[in-house]
Amino acid sequence: MMEVILLERVEKLGQMGQVVKVRPGFARNFLLPQKKALRANKANMAIFEQRRSQLEAANLERRGEAEQVSAKMVGVKVVVIRQAGESGQLYGSVTARDIAMAITEAGFTVTRGQIVLDKAIKTLGLYPMRVVLHPEVSVQVTANVAQSAEEAEMQAKGVDPVKLAQEAAQRRDEDSDSEAAATDAPAEGEPAPKAAKAPKASKSPKAEAAPATDADETEPKREKKPRAAKTPKESKA
Repeated sequence: MMEVILLERVEKLGQMGQVVKVRPGFARNFLLPQKKALRANKANMAIFEQRRSQLEAANLERRGEAEQVSAKMVGVKVVVIRQAGESGQLYGSVTARDIAMAITEAGFTVTRGQIVLDKAIKTLGLYPMRVVLHPEVSVQVTANVAQSAEEAEMQAKGVDPVKLAQEAAQRRDEDSDSEAAATDAPAEGEPAPKAAKAPKASKSPKAEAAPATDADETEPKREKKPRAAKTPKESKA
């Protein structure tokens, strides 16, 4: 860790004049180049004490200017136009640099370092975020990420254009299905087509008379016995 003397208030780190411990990379890449701190040693501590009143006066002036700008920026909404898919997923992302450019175009000069954005924006919608105008002054603005100015206006009014488009597509699909069903249905007064009858099962042919067997052919036919002749009746005396 490395000790530095803060020359101004640094959020989540400390106030002006405090000696704090930070990582060497954070100090070399941000605090020292931005003149927000000095290396903590006796010589720099003496320099700070000599310049303290001057630093405090400059800080108060910058703070007053930031407060004036903040009052003008209250409620500011900027529009960022991006292309997206049907689900609202962006083809790309919106970064702090994009937000800073949109705010600058709206008439307020800010840098991407002043935009507090935890992660890049990747979907359409409204995104409130903080803009740090001074270490002690910040203001909230809203980024309206939309596919067009018309959709941005809808989102500003609380209407979700993505959901609206999805509902419209669903209604079109339902209408198409209804039209298809109406086309297939019989016209009014026209009898519904009869269902095709199943083919009847073919009747099995009658069994043919069984041919005579050899036993029938060899069996001799029975001869009829001659009837006995009737005796003549006796004549009455």
